[in-house]
Amino acid sequence: MANSKQAIASEEKITLEELKEEILQDYRIVHESREASLLGRKEVLTGKAKFGIFGDGKELAQIAMAKQFRHGDWRSGYYRDQTFMFAIGELTVQQWFAQLYAHADLQQEPASAGRQMNGHYATRSLDADGNWKDLTAQYNSSPDVSPTAGQMARSLGLAQASKHFRQDEALHAHTHLSDRGNEVTFATIGDASTSEGPFWETVNAAGVLQVPLAISVWDDGWGISVSKDHQTTKGSISTVLQGFAKEDDTNGLRIYRVKGWDYAALNRTYEEAIARCREEHVPCLIHVEEVTQPQGHSTSGSHERYKSNVTDWIRDKDGHPKEEVPLLEWYKIYDCNVKFREWILSFRPGGEAIATAEELDAIEKQAKADVRAAQKAAWKAFQDEIKAELEEVTGLLETAGCGELANGLRNTMDPGRKDVMSAARRGLVTPGIEPGSRESLQAWVDRALIDNAGRYGSHLYSQSAKSCLNVPEVPVEYAPDAEEVDGRIIIRDNFRALFEREPLLLTFGEDTGKIGDVNQGMEGMQARFGELRVSDTGIRENTIIGQGIGLALRGLRPVAEIQYLDYLLYGLQPLSDDLATVQWRTKGGQKAPLIVRTRGHRLEGVWHSGSPMGMITHSLRGVVVCVPRNMQQAAGMYNTLLQADDPALVIECLNAYRSKEKMPANLGDFTVPIGIPEVVREGDALTLVSYGSTFTICAQAADRLAEFGIHVELVDVRTLLPFDREHRIVESLKKTNRLLVVDEDVPGGASAYILQQILETQDGYRWLDSTPTTLTAKAHRPAYGTDGDYFSKPSVEDVVEKVMGVVRE
Repeated sequence: MANSKQAIASEEKITLEELKEEILQDYRIVHESREASLLGRKEVLTGKAKFGIFGDGKELAQIAMAKQFRHGDWRSGYYRDQTFMFAIGELTVQQWFAQLYAHADLQQEPASAGRQMNGHYATRSLDADGNWKDLTAQYNSSPDVSPTAGQMARSLGLAQASKHFRQDEALHAHTHLSDRGNEVTFATIGDASTSEGPFWETVNAAGVLQVPLAISVWDDGWGISVSKDHQTTKGSISTVLQGFAKEDDTNGLRIYRVKGWDYAALNRTYEEAIARCREEHVPCLIHVEEVTQPQGHSTSGSHERYKSNVTDWIRDKDGHPKEEVPLLEWYKIYDCNVKFREWILSFRPGGEAIATAEELDAIEKQAKADVRAAQKAAWKAFQDEIKAELEEVTGLLETAGCGELANGLRNTMDPGRKDVMSAARRGLVTPGIEPGSRESLQAWVDRALIDNAGRYGSHLYSQSAKSCLNVPEVPVEYAPDAEEVDGRIIIRDNFRALFEREPLLLTFGEDTGKIGDVNQGMEGMQARFGELRVSDTGIRENTIIGQGIGLALRGLRPVAEIQYLDYLLYGLQPLSDDLATVQWRTKGGQKAPLIVRTRGHRLEGVWHSGSPMGMITHSLRGVVVCVPRNMQQAAGMYNTLLQADDPALVIECLNAYRSKEKMPANLGDFTVPIGIPEVVREGDALTLVSYGSTFTICAQAADRLAEFGIHVELVDVRTLLPFDREHRIVESLKKTNRLLVVDEDVPGGASAYILQQILETQDGYRWLDSTPTTLTAKAHRPAYGTDGDYFSKPSVEDVVEKVMGVVRE
């Protein structure tokens, strides 16, 4: 479809027969898509699927959009885009139903192997080994997220990648990632979701950056039960965005308006908009109005209850109101598929009709039959696997004398793996079961738990050879006469070494470019490597993260800077919902090895002193979280991460930029292992665990404690995610039998997570002779000033007194 002739606007370039074939092919696709939506709703309501959200009413606009989609282009859409995916050939109807049923098989459901609810699409960018495929030889769809407007921030980075690949000649050799930047990113969004902040951040940033981003707004006038007069100023997103419109000698975006039921106008609009977007790298917004929503928002409710008293106008060919009718009746009249049929029957190029009513009836009938056949095939494939497991388990249960359980399982309506596993596990605890039968049943359960862990839990982190866990440790080296320098110099010069060897590496953020970040860890980098690779951004953390995600999805190596850790909250949604789940929700089909660089801890003042590490570790499972104690450690972590394909967050210590450290001799080469704590100081009185800035506090406290003959074992966690994967802390506990965890988070924050890892995961409780304890900041924000900091966060005296108390217990 995407490589088809440019219909309507380019009719003179193709024969009448080719034009007819294309139009009727479009007609077939829109009706297959509609039938899938109608049948999909029935499958949910009959209990075969859990939830359904469909693209009915948006079919025709998506056909027009698909015609302009080329190999190498990217989609960043949402859960209404099924027709588009059908049209570009990256989704079959059977695969669509497989996703509806949550079929946990990549062959049947290649977007997510059943991990995402229906309507969430993705193509596969990686081969089986986790290496990049030739992205220019395929149609690309980034993996969808459900949070409204969540796809927008990522779309900015996907489009910005084209700008980099076009303007940076050093990247022209990466022909498997880009055709010299000639790719367009197609973002789609429902009109109501344009009220979200990420939409406005993205539109503004795209206009500033001038990137090839084409945003399509499907406007059906509603956001679930709320009409757009409550959603958007002036009731029109294209009207209110006029101030963003590009004019001569200005930046901005081009704005188009078109009716969602007008086949000819849709084709003309998309052909013009995408051609200019692709050639000139100017973003555009296509406001597709008068879209219908035949079945309402989703299967979770009926739209009749809030639309039955609403009306709309039938208009004449000039747009003048002619007759007011109930909205649900208007939907039937202006349904894009109905209007498409009317257009085909009236369209007579060269005096000949494209098709007769009987021919269109036949296409519709065949579409219905084909969709039903695809649904049956998808359901059979889904059920066959489960039935085979069910038969095996019922046999084991009957042999074990659990006939009632076996009969109950066999009579379950549309059983799932949950039902099979539940029956098997209940059988294991049934009184009187034969020992031999128990062993056979237990073996099945053990095997099935492993299989289902792979089906539903794999790829939270990279499982490729490029996982950060596979990067070998290279010790830091120092010259005999190594100079003592400010920590920022180490970070700066280490990044310089990395930038010189890796052309795909780039960085951006607030104040990152011209002044080299607020702490000058990038000082002089923009002058050396250019504004394209080291750049400033506006104050817009959500889309800074989104830029990084999109750039990383396209094979670049972005380092996105968030000025202070406190500001990370603005970007937490795309970090948590999008970045942290990319590999998991595609089951290894895509990766986004974005590195987010920020700084935190100990700076005085309410808003720059936060350490919300508990929130971060709980929100970012799937992201490596690094908490270096100094700049040498931070540099080594960057060196490790840039050899790997995991996304990561690195939190540099604010008080380390001006602290003196020895300058390493092997900048860019030494590495810090991920998930391996470091025993920085040995002792036998107590294991003192910390990270980041409080580690320095603990080191000072250890010196004082030594004066009293108390020698603590000082352990730097280094990374919170993953945490101590070799269980080095429990090895320390075997020696000291006491544990104190110190950090700057609130009580029960990251310290509770650390205790859970040590006591539960590592069985550390077995080696304790006293109560494990924590020392944290107060529950309130740190008060301003040195005194406020001292009485709000752990001090050296706090650590000394706490250790003494534990040791004397």
